Amino acid sequence: MIRVLVVDDDFMVARIHSGYVARVPGFTVVDAVHTGRAAVAAVAEHRPDLVLLDVYLPDMSGLDVLMTLRGVSHPVDVLVITAARDVATVRAAMRGGAVNYLIKPFTAGALTERLGQYADTRRQLAAIGSEVRQDEVDRFFGADRGGPPPLPKGLSATTCGLVADALRETGTDVSAAEAAVLTGLSRVSARRYLEYLCATGQAELRPRYGTAGRPEHRYRWTG
Repeated sequence: MIRVLVVDDDFMVARIHSGYVARVPGFTVVDAVHTGRAAVAAVAEHRPDLVLLDVYLPDMSGLDVLMTLRGVSHPVDVLVITAARDVATVRAAMRGGAVNYLIKPFTAGALTERLGQYADTRRQLAAIGSEVRQDEVDRFFGADRGGPPPLPKGLSATTCGLVADALRETGTDVSAAEAAVLTGLSRVSARRYLEYLCATGQAELRPRYGTAGRPEHRYRWTG
């Protein structure tokens, strides 16, 4: 099992992210904490494999936490999860050695995809042995990733194009149910394609908060 520590200043968001992780086979959540100092202490206590790290924490920046974790005796990987979109923050996360960077808000599918990529890389490294070839290094560092990730099993490129065209032509955000009406798909199928478009950066998730209950997920074309 890949052991995960969730770090987010919002208690409810940390709970939601923990739930996303717990539903991914091969992953388990060891703890959820809400400050930078608690994150550093939790890494020392639980020795996780991966930290889902928010940037906006009440006591210190998540980027400072990232740099602090570079110096701990227990090696740990960090996946930055944040609303920060500025280039400086992304560059700082890269310099700090983050394995990935996911912008809030995002879908469960987007996080699941990145956790799957992380697990695949761990398995491949474990299977190689003591030395690697250059093409293997290029693959691990993303040098050969010239296009979007492959479509998940069960999705077709033709139908994905149909959903993308419908989303682009609306000129506004739509729900999965509205996308289903526009394309003639089921709501579940439309949502899977919309989540893929979000994961590849062609669309973004925009939650709409009502008077009660969970927010409605709405999707907007970004191209």
